[in-house]
Amino acid sequence: MRLMSRLMGLSLKSGKRRRRAVPLWRSRWALGVVVALVLGSSAGGGWLMWHSGAVSNAADQLKWKLIALSADAGLRVREILVVGRRQTQRDALLGATRLAENAPILAFDPETARRRIEALPWVRSAVVERKLPGTVLLHLDERRPLALWQHRGRFSLIDEEGKAIEERDLERFSDLVLVVGEDASAHAAALLRMLETQPDLKALVRAAVRVGGRRWNLRLENGVDVQLPEENVASAWARLASYEHIHHVLGRDVKVLDLRFPDRLIVRKTRPPGNPKPPPGRET
Repeated sequence: MRLMSRLMGLSLKSGKRRRRAVPLWRSRWALGVVVALVLGSSAGGGWLMWHSGAVSNAADQLKWKLIALSADAGLRVREILVVGRRQTQRDALLGATRLAENAPILAFDPETARRRIEALPWVRSAVVERKLPGTVLLHLDERRPLALWQHRGRFSLIDEEGKAIEERDLERFSDLVLVVGEDASAHAAALLRMLETQPDLKALVRAAVRVGGRRWNLRLENGVDVQLPEENVASAWARLASYEHIHHVLGRDVKVLDLRFPDRLIVRKTRPPGNPKPPPGRET
């Protein structure tokens, strides 16, 4: 009795609680084995099929049983972290992942999800990762809107590669340049890079019409049309900037500025009401 009392006293003074026994399948070693087995096989979609009893293959049944054990051990989806989302709709992105909170994270197939995410209109590319025990990381590289494209009576928002992003709710992109023509989308990026060489002039451009698949006509915000040449476009654009700086041609009653000839600028002026038709043009 005296020995028992001393042992009990020591136990009480130490203040240590007895460690609870951890089931073998919940130990880190066993959990690591489960993860390795599942990841070593195809862990693609099939979780619902397994729950419904549609999986008949013995190997698949074992795999999904292991996934169920991993979920019981805590390997469940707790959060989804997204990097790079600016335009992609939240609900569309979640729908493409096909993830639900507390779903077994090992039942989630990152590669299949990546393909679905990259099919979304705003997504150029995506990286999808599982971060055990419960995080899914989505890293998006979204398309950058470049211009509005008018083609066969329809309007589209296009990216730097000339690919259509979307055709609805385009009002918020009304400040972008409108490019018009069959092949305008394919050449829009090159045109806008050229226009950027003269930023002050570029800020005045509202639309660009592709002519004959060879060159562009520009419409400025004051209604003036600028006819660009087929070749040496940047040189002609710089020449217009110089003319504007020296002569302020855009502030006059000008209708058309023709830059198609390398050695001169042809100016066609507007006609006041009732005035006779002017000569075809004059050179400046």
